[in-house]
Amino acid sequence: MIIWSRFPKTVTSTVALLHNTSCKNKDVIPEWLNACSKLGLDPLKNRFHAPIVFHENYSFPNWPTEYTFPMDKFASLAHFLVKNCRKSNPHHSSLSRPIVRSYDDFFRPLDYDDVIWEWFEQPTGPIDKIFLHRFLSGSLSKEECRYIGFREQTSRNELIERTVLEVVGTILTCQLALQYGIASNTAGGTHHASPDRGAGYTILNDLAVSSNYLTNLSLHKGCLPKYVEKVLIVDCDVHQGDGTAKFMNIIGTHRVSTLSIHCKDNYPYPKATSTYDIGLPSKCSDEDYMNALQPALLKAIEETKPNFILYDAGVDVYKYDTLGKFLLSLEGIRNRDRWVLETCLKKKIPVAAVIGGGYDKNLNLLSQRHAIVHEECAYLWRKYKLWQNSYQT
Repeated sequence: MIIWSRFPKTVTSTVALLHNTSCKNKDVIPEWLNACSKLGLDPLKNRFHAPIVFHENYSFPNWPTEYTFPMDKFASLAHFLVKNCRKSNPHHSSLSRPIVRSYDDFFRPLDYDDVIWEWFEQPTGPIDKIFLHRFLSGSLSKEECRYIGFREQTSRNELIERTVLEVVGTILTCQLALQYGIASNTAGGTHHASPDRGAGYTILNDLAVSSNYLTNLSLHKGCLPKYVEKVLIVDCDVHQGDGTAKFMNIIGTHRVSTLSIHCKDNYPYPKATSTYDIGLPSKCSDEDYMNALQPALLKAIEETKPNFILYDAGVDVYKYDTLGKFLLSLEGIRNRDRWVLETCLKKKIPVAAVIGGGYDKNLNLLSQRHAIVHEECAYLWRKYKLWQNSYQT
């Protein structure tokens, strides 16, 4: 059980307070939560939603409007979670109150200047050190930037910062999920990035870095609430998690396994080799999707015996997504998320959810889709009364 103590911690939180003067929660942060710069609503007093992670610099202004990637979607999603209810959105919401009552209720990851680079770079982290330093210094080649998809924007300080923050946010989400059973990040799912290359709008792979962190005792020094020996990454984005698959040999297949259920007719080409690959045809329906996902996940859990699951809840499976080729409905996405998350909880496996891909010029509609996984985490949080620490029993 977390103790919201006022004893000193290893990673100081005073820097975060300087960066965020509106912070109302000035409790000292526990050592095991060292990816955090500001505590959110105390989970043991929270009857509404599971812990949710957000940083105000996940998004930044002046992003080219002609780009397919919607950089504003992270800020838009957080706003949606804080504002969406029957009163503010009478035609599309049945909620009597927003899922999140205040921005102060989000857990906030470390600021860029406080990042622990051992989590990222080899030999302790899984990312090639030379590639990481070239990206951080804005020195990637024009061809590398084109392959990533951000072109001349790739060297912007704001993009470099938010790319790193997103990874730390997923580590923080994992730390919270280990303690409370379930948590979610309002970003993450950068599954095309490989150890020495970015691709497909992703540069640093948060799923790989977080899996390596959880299973590497030298990184967390045994301070985590539980020991994690094996992570299963469940990737439900419409595109295969090819970059994540390429990290398995670096991290070790005894420490991480990957399950990717994706459109076989969509990017990337060629596909990589995950532990489990379920390639489905274009125009896949809600029913066909769940008929493929359910036995695959149950088999993966049975065979790999993970004691932690990272869930990429990509919504580019939606029938009107710009880059998707599936026909899933909003109800289908909700059913998928609830089933995956509840399966983890029923099996007593902590689960951290990230939002993955989703593409639409209408940010409000896109936020509505990305909010589903957070709403389902909240539903299960209330159903199992996890604020009572019932997950630990």
